[in-house]
Amino acid sequence: MGAMEGYTDADFRRTILGAIRLLGVVVAAGAPVIWWRAGWRSAALLVVGAAISGSGLYEWLRLMTAVMARMDGGEAARPMGLILTGFFVRLGGTVVVLYVSLRYLNGSVWALAAGLALGVCALTFEGLRLVRAWTV
Repeated sequence: MGAMEGYTDADFRRTILGAIRLLGVVVAAGAPVIWWRAGWRSAALLVVGAAISGSGLYEWLRLMTAVMARMDGGEAARPMGLILTGFFVRLGGTVVVLYVSLRYLNGSVWALAAGLALGVCALTFEGLRLVRAWTV
């Protein structure tokens, strides 16, 4: 567990931002393929799912940064009420975007599910890269 002791806030930030960047690259490469195979509506659902997933990763970064700033106590932390309000507003917006996209795009639900799952896959990949860096 010696490597875990050296895990800093900067490592967390770098991991989350790397996952968001990887998510963007995979969607940029995958959306044209989905468009070609299943139509523009399915490609749009893939992009919507990935955008929701990426915004969730970014919101998690903001939330954890605020919590860590509060725990450290060294810097002036933003009010948690503002951060939590933003979190719940994004969550409500996500429900609206999911409903509208499923109601009006009429594409493949599997493309939407793939877009939503890409965030978890990208974060897992970045986590494995971090573990590999610790063990080498």
